[in-house]
Amino acid sequence: MKIRAVIFDIYKTLLEIGPPPPDAEARWMELCHGALGAKPRLDLKEFAAACQAVIAREHAAAQQVGIAYPEIFWPAVACEAWPDLARLKPKQLELFLIAHAGLQRSVRLMPGVTGVLRALLRDKILLGLASNSQPYTLTELDASLASARLRFQIFKPELSFFSFEAGFSKPDPHVFRWLAARLRNIGIAVKETLIVGDRLDNDIEPAHAQGFQTWHLTTGPSGWSTSGDWSALGNYLQTHR
Repeated sequence: MKIRAVIFDIYKTLLEIGPPPPDAEARWMELCHGALGAKPRLDLKEFAAACQAVIAREHAAAQQVGIAYPEIFWPAVACEAWPDLARLKPKQLELFLIAHAGLQRSVRLMPGVTGVLRALLRDKILLGLASNSQPYTLTELDASLASARLRFQIFKPELSFFSFEAGFSKPDPHVFRWLAARLRNIGIAVKETLIVGDRLDNDIEPAHAQGFQTWHLTTGPSGWSTSGDWSALGNYLQTHR
């Protein structure tokens, strides 16, 4: 079946995750002092623990009303965990949380991404995203794409699902039903669409169950019939478009 659209997961699919900076705690102190003008009352671990308590409560409340795979909105969680952050203007808070994300881990494009994306664009294949993500994710992806002279806008907004906007996350089947509806609106069937992700449970199995073509992105054994690294994916796409 010819592929007319490809929808990608972000973390560990488009973006490789690396270790945090070795001086993360010192950078945290500098970040907080620069943003708030004072030494933070919480260190990085304490801030993470406070956030996790808020997340656990929000997840439980959502599950009680039938949302099996709930998602939080990170800026709201961060401000509740540390109310001082609510004093920041929206843009200041956005920049603070982007910087904080960079203290948790580093990100960069996965090896092989650039060539495959350029080939798909050249062949006029529509591109989308389906990611369990937060607002800072989009900034991270944008910056990583820019380093390869690509633009975030190569991904169609009408084919891009971000869990922080929806309040629920993969592997909820509603994610893939949402994508299927958006595809139908532009005349593309799910069987003409390839879902690419690194997790069988979150990406591949729920997408396959709803009729999408799938590619399990992995460098090791998969057990899935269509799988491999970005080089293998590029070869596969050449024969299916």
